[in-house]
Amino acid sequence: METIKTLLEHKTIRNYKSDPIADEVLNEILEAGFRASTTGNMQVYSVIISKDEEKRKELCKLHFGQKMVEQAPVLLTFCADFNRFNKWCRLREADPGYDNFLSFFTAAIDALLVSQNVAVAAEAHGLGICYLGTTTYQADKLVDFFDLPEGVVPVTTLVVGYPDEDPEQVDRLPSAGVIHQETYKDYNPEEIDKIYKHKESLPVTAQLIEENQLENLAQIFTYKRYTKKDNIHFSKVFLDVLQDQGFMNNK
Repeated sequence: METIKTLLEHKTIRNYKSDPIADEVLNEILEAGFRASTTGNMQVYSVIISKDEEKRKELCKLHFGQKMVEQAPVLLTFCADFNRFNKWCRLREADPGYDNFLSFFTAAIDALLVSQNVAVAAEAHGLGICYLGTTTYQADKLVDFFDLPEGVVPVTTLVVGYPDEDPEQVDRLPSAGVIHQETYKDYNPEEIDKIYKHKESLPVTAQLIEENQLENLAQIFTYKRYTKKDNIHFSKVFLDVLQDQGFMNNK
């Protein structure tokens, strides 16, 4: 029940104290992460721990200047990693066939499952966390920063530290809007209106619409936050990273 309570009380934290995280606490939450489900028990992921203040300042620049990267004492970068597994296979005279997109996707799933376990364990210890979507946007630069070899690609990052704020929980869509029984039931316009009604009626939504001088929240997402131009650009960057890191042999 405590785990469920932790999950239900999750908040994204963007302001942190500089208080260090004890090694035994950090090790425990990482070990909790490593107990996550994994494809075939291969554990094709790695975690890079960033504590050094100067390095976190550099990482802050790479993550689009998000100041929490500097504030929090620990940054965890989760990588899809077939490098270690491939080397083990070759040392045992087994020819690995993991240089394709499916293998990347397998390793990315492994890494993301671990990151979520770590997030829950961290919150259970009273720590705050924030996922950084900028990891995939800046994957090429992070590959260079961390000197990642072929077979390793960064997929997400967790900021971890003691909260210096207590924000309200952000809204979520109603469960009826995301659950499908037995088969996928597509949405009609009336159902879409019902699913998004609460989100669109929030005061913060009205504030965003006014600030951005747009007509509705959907336009804020498509014209301001996640534009088609940016999506295409960062898609190309990420696909190039997958090519360079040896995951695009799909013939």
